[in-house]
Amino acid sequence: MIPQVIEATGKEFRTRILDEEEYKKELIIKLKEESEEYFAAKSSKESLEELADILEVIRALAVVHGETWEELEALREKKAEARGGFQERVYLIDVDDNA
Repeated sequence: MIPQVIEATGKEFRTRILDEEEYKKELIIKLKEESEEYFAAKSSKESLEELADILEVIRALAVVHGETWEELEALREKKAEARGGFQERVYLIDVDDNA
Protein backbone atom coordinates (compact mmCIF):
# COMPACT_ATOMS: atom_id res chain seq x y z
CA MET A 1 0.00 0.00 0.00
CA ILE A 2 1.11 3.54 -0.70
CA PRO A 3 1.25 4.60 3.00
CA GLN A 4 3.73 1.80 3.76
CA VAL A 5 5.86 2.83 0.77
CA ILE A 6 5.90 6.44 1.97
CA GLU A 7 6.59 5.34 5.53
CA ALA A 8 9.59 3.32 4.35
CA THR A 9 11.12 6.56 3.00
CA GLY A 10 10.87 8.17 6.43
CA LYS A 11 8.45 10.83 5.24
CA GLU A 12 5.45 11.86 7.31
CA PHE A 13 1.90 11.69 5.95
CA ARG A 14 -1.72 11.77 7.01
CA THR A 15 -4.61 9.52 6.02
CA ARG A 16 -8.29 9.12 6.79
CA ILE A 17 -10.99 6.59 5.98
CA LEU A 18 -13.52 7.79 3.39
CA ASP A 19 -17.24 7.25 3.79
CA GLU A 20 -19.08 5.38 1.01
CA GLU A 21 -19.98 8.44 -1.08
CA GLU A 22 -16.50 9.95 -0.80
CA TYR A 23 -14.96 6.60 -1.69
CA LYS A 24 -17.11 6.26 -4.82
CA LYS A 25 -16.36 9.85 -5.83
CA GLU A 26 -12.61 9.39 -5.33
CA LEU A 27 -12.62 6.11 -7.28
CA ILE A 28 -14.28 7.87 -10.21
CA ILE A 29 -11.66 10.63 -10.05
CA LYS A 30 -8.93 7.97 -9.89
CA LEU A 31 -10.39 6.16 -12.92
CA LYS A 32 -10.23 9.40 -14.93
CA GLU A 33 -6.68 10.04 -13.72
CA GLU A 34 -5.50 6.53 -14.62
CA SER A 35 -7.21 6.79 -18.02
CA GLU A 36 -5.37 10.04 -18.74
CA GLU A 37 -2.10 8.37 -17.72
CA TYR A 38 -2.89 5.51 -20.11
CA PHE A 39 -3.44 7.93 -23.00
CA ALA A 40 -0.17 9.70 -22.14
CA ALA A 41 1.86 6.47 -21.97
CA LYS A 42 4.83 6.37 -24.34
CA SER A 43 5.42 2.62 -24.50
CA SER A 44 3.55 -0.67 -24.37
CA LYS A 45 5.05 -1.34 -20.93
CA GLU A 46 3.75 1.98 -19.58
CA SER A 47 0.38 1.36 -21.23
CA LEU A 48 0.08 -2.07 -19.61
CA GLU A 49 1.03 -0.67 -16.20
CA GLU A 50 -1.71 1.96 -16.52
CA LEU A 51 -4.22 -0.67 -17.68
CA ALA A 52 -3.37 -2.69 -14.55
CA ASP A 53 -4.08 0.41 -12.45
CA ILE A 54 -7.37 0.93 -14.30
CA LEU A 55 -8.37 -2.68 -13.62
CA GLU A 56 -7.65 -2.21 -9.92
CA VAL A 57 -9.95 0.82 -9.84
CA ILE A 58 -12.62 -1.04 -11.82
CA ARG A 59 -12.46 -3.94 -9.34
CA ALA A 60 -13.08 -1.49 -6.47
CA LEU A 61 -15.92 0.21 -8.37
CA ALA A 62 -17.61 -3.15 -9.01
CA VAL A 63 -17.75 -3.69 -5.25
CA VAL A 64 -19.05 -0.15 -4.70
CA HIS A 65 -21.88 -0.97 -7.12
CA GLY A 66 -22.67 -4.18 -5.23
CA GLU A 67 -21.00 -6.78 -7.42
CA THR A 68 -17.86 -8.89 -7.33
CA TRP A 69 -15.16 -8.97 -9.99
CA GLU A 70 -16.47 -12.38 -11.06
CA GLU A 71 -20.00 -11.04 -11.45
CA LEU A 72 -18.70 -8.10 -13.47
CA GLU A 73 -16.72 -10.48 -15.68
CA ALA A 74 -19.82 -12.66 -16.18
CA LEU A 75 -21.76 -9.55 -17.25
CA ARG A 76 -18.96 -8.65 -19.69
CA GLU A 77 -19.01 -12.16 -21.15
CA LYS A 78 -22.79 -12.12 -21.52
CA LYS A 79 -22.66 -8.77 -23.34
CA ALA A 80 -19.82 -9.97 -25.57
CA GLU A 81 -21.83 -13.06 -26.52
CA ALA A 82 -24.88 -10.96 -27.35
CA ARG A 83 -23.14 -8.07 -29.11
CA GLY A 84 -19.69 -9.35 -29.95
CA GLY A 85 -16.37 -8.05 -28.74
CA PHE A 86 -13.42 -6.28 -30.26
CA GLN A 87 -11.17 -9.26 -31.09
CA GLU A 88 -12.23 -9.43 -34.75
CA ARG A 89 -11.42 -5.70 -35.23
CA VAL A 90 -14.73 -5.00 -37.00
CA TYR A 91 -15.35 -1.24 -37.15
CA LEU A 92 -19.00 -0.16 -37.51
CA ILE A 93 -19.05 2.83 -39.87
CA ASP A 94 -22.73 3.69 -39.65
CA VAL A 95 -26.27 2.30 -39.62
CA ASP A 96 -28.98 3.10 -42.14
CA ASP A 97 -32.06 3.81 -40.04
CA ASN A 98 -34.25 3.98 -43.18
CA ALA A 99 -34.10 0.26 -43.84
